[in-house]
Amino acid sequence: MPAQSKAQQKAAGAALSAKRGETKVSELQGASKDMYDSMSEDELEDFASTDRKDLPEKKD
Repeated sequence: MPAQSKAQQKAAGAALSAKRGETKVSELQGASKDMYDSMSEDELEDFASTDRKDLPEKKD
């Protein structure tokens, strides 16, 4: 499932980075922390790899 906004794509990227051990989980906030807790690495990869070009800033 692709991300539906730039904010969602960015949060997924942050959560994915924490899942991979590249950043600290304690640095996550808001949506990225929720995504880290509730999504698998594969799901986060799907969201994070969405092309940002045509996405709105935030989901309506």
